[in-house]
Amino acid sequence: MIDITTANLEADLIEASLQQPVLLDIWAPWCGPCKALGPVLERLETAYAGRFRLAKLNSDEQPEIAGQLSQMFGVRSIPFCVLFKGGNPVDGFVGALPEAEVRAFLDKHVPSAEALEAADEVAEAQALLAEGDTASALEKLQEAVAVNPGDDATRYDYLRALLTAGLIDEARRAYEPVASKVLLDARLAAAGHWLAACERAPAARPTDELAAVLVANKRDFDARFELAQIHFAAQRFTEAMDELLEIIMRDKAWHDELARKTYVAILELMTKKATPAAAADSPKGKVELTGKAAAVTSDPVVDAYRRKLSMALF
Repeated sequence: MIDITTANLEADLIEASLQQPVLLDIWAPWCGPCKALGPVLERLETAYAGRFRLAKLNSDEQPEIAGQLSQMFGVRSIPFCVLFKGGNPVDGFVGALPEAEVRAFLDKHVPSAEALEAADEVAEAQALLAEGDTASALEKLQEAVAVNPGDDATRYDYLRALLTAGLIDEARRAYEPVASKVLLDARLAAAGHWLAACERAPAARPTDELAAVLVANKRDFDARFELAQIHFAAQRFTEAMDELLEIIMRDKAWHDELARKTYVAILELMTKKATPAAAADSPKGKVELTGKAAAVTSDPVVDAYRRKLSMALF
């Protein structure tokens, strides 16, 4: 538990909620129901064992913050609890609710113990991948997916690791349960295009033969796409995009825009997402309760190929 003031609002509430949900209890010393709710919240913070963090704000001492939240939610009384996730206030409740109702509120928003354990497995797997221990990383990612099969972000990490390691059959089995989601998730769609390239590449013609075909006829898009698939499967991403761009520039709609879709998939695979930026960027002295959208880490190669695609399309 931590007390929130204007001095630590950004670090201990907004930024902290990027890592785990934070429940902010707005109270006052003269408030009887606040005194009843406080111990309940403290017990639950212990019982939930790191699944959320409890923060408290004395509305008498911090009226500006309390006022902003009250106005945001249309609340005029205390105790008033606000849950922060991802740098933003997302839900709240008013009054000294019974413990069972507070639990029900928390369970809507905080990760289950199993999901939290899976997240730890993913973090360990990422560290193992960075160290070059792919086998151990894959084992942990597989366990995390088994524990929480609905976690598409973890499944994407697992698919990336499998495809990077060249384990195509295993990647196909991991991909099938989410194949229907590709229209809704760009990461899964990108993994699907990569998997398709890896499956097609072994049957492709030799690269020197394809190069000769293209010298004779630059508009042989089937041959060019075949060459792009070979590069894609071999993780020569920029070479693959160079070939795809040649198709896009000459025929944007070729095979239901397959070249463009594959190009976009490669960009997605190459793009590194940054940790969301919180309100620390706000002007000094200003209370800012809303986090900023997740940013994308700039990569000059990715940026250059995005510009090339834009120029080819428009």
